[in-house]
This record gives sequence, C-alpha cells and structure tokens, in this order.
Amino acid sequence: MNPGPAAAAAAYKTGHVEHAPPLKLVRMMYEGALRFLEQAESAHAEGEVARFQERCLRANAVVGELRLSLDHRQAPGLAADLDALYLFCESQVRRALVDGSSATIPSVREVLNTLLDGWRRLEVES
Repeated sequence: MNPGPAAAAAAYKTGHVEHAPPLKLVRMMYEGALRFLEQAESAHAEGEVARFQERCLRANAVVGELRLSLDHRQAPGLAADLDALYLFCESQVRRALVDGSSATIPSVREVLNTLLDGWRRLEVES
C-alpha cells in the first residue's frame, strides 16, 4: 500500500527533526515560536479569537520547552540570563491572552528574533 503525499511529507519532517544537530533544533524552535506569534497577530487582526489564543499557546509552549531545556550546569550565567528572557516572553504572551490583545507580542518577537540571530551566528562559527 502506497502512503499518500501527506504521509510521506510527515515522515520526511519527522526524520528531518530527529536527525538534526542540536543547534539546528534550537533554531527551529525559535523559528516555530516566531511563526506562531506572527500567526497570532494575524488572527487577532482578523478577529479570530480562538486561533489567536491557540497560536499564543503554541508559541508559549515552545518558549517553555526552550526554558526547560536550559542546562544551568554548563553555563550558569548564560542559562540564568536566557531563563529570565524566556520568563519575560512567557509572561508577555500570557498577558496577550488575558487581555485579548496582541499589543505585547511585538516585544516577545523582538527578544526571540535577537536570540535567534545569536544562535544563527553561533551555528555559522561552529
């Protein structure tokens, strides 16, 4: 039995993620969170409340995973700084959800874009 194109694409994506180097995985997580935030802003502008909330929750879940994956033993100072930035991002997204407003999302996108840029530079230098 031949799986359809959607099944093949899903298998490819799964394999692509499972075999990606750690730096690439981190970059992909940032890109995903940023994509969800952009989609949340778009949904808010279009008056799609449920989609806005769902995309905010997805972005927050990614940021939460980034925060939980920090290894405070490897670089305690850096991990503490990243933890604080992730907590800020999570709190701003929660505020957007509570307020039903996208006003705090640009500040989260700015932080995540800056961090993503740093991870991209690190990957190039490796």
